[in-house]
Amino acid sequence: MSKDVGASGKGRILVVDDDRLVLATLTHGLAQAGYEVLDADNGDDAILIARQHRPDLALLDIRMEGMTGFDVAGYLRDYLQLPFMFLSAFADEATVAKVKELGALAYLVKPLDIHQIVPAVEAAFANRPARTASAAPAAAPAVELGASLEVVEAMALGVLMHRYSLTRAQALSRLERMAAEQQIELGEQARRVVEAVEQLALGS
Repeated sequence: MSKDVGASGKGRILVVDDDRLVLATLTHGLAQAGYEVLDADNGDDAILIARQHRPDLALLDIRMEGMTGFDVAGYLRDYLQLPFMFLSAFADEATVAKVKELGALAYLVKPLDIHQIVPAVEAAFANRPARTASAAPAAAPAVELGASLEVVEAMALGVLMHRYSLTRAQALSRLERMAAEQQIELGEQARRVVEAVEQLALGS
């Protein structure tokens, strides 16, 4: 849908969102942060651009008209072996379960500003599988291989934000309080929240 924005060796990112304002904000912010950015406002264009330009990472909105972010992610994983992360306003049980199933590097819940997204993108670049290390695609999703603390925490925060109508800061405070009450590490508490949500999704 658009040409490359920015020119840098930091990496090439495909940003996909059907909200033009969000798309423009992300594209500009990531370009300012030194990334080469491609953008699309629908799933069909996203796949065409990914096939042509082979970005290092895709940042996908989940709920879009036509092909969803999940549809795009499945294609990127199965056919292009490209890593991806999700940016969504939704954190219901089914969404969280699907995010984990697909193997996203990260899951961020809107609203977020670019100053929160850039560090998450940088962490995703650090955690993404090396595509040049082997000709064979990864056999398992990244989140299943590592289930990194950042991914699990982001998912748990999204659940709490959605369930209790909290801001990100409020959700983090609640997660920290829950961990303190149980006398466990924050990461373990986050995993328990996510696992509880997955059980609810399986039972629905």
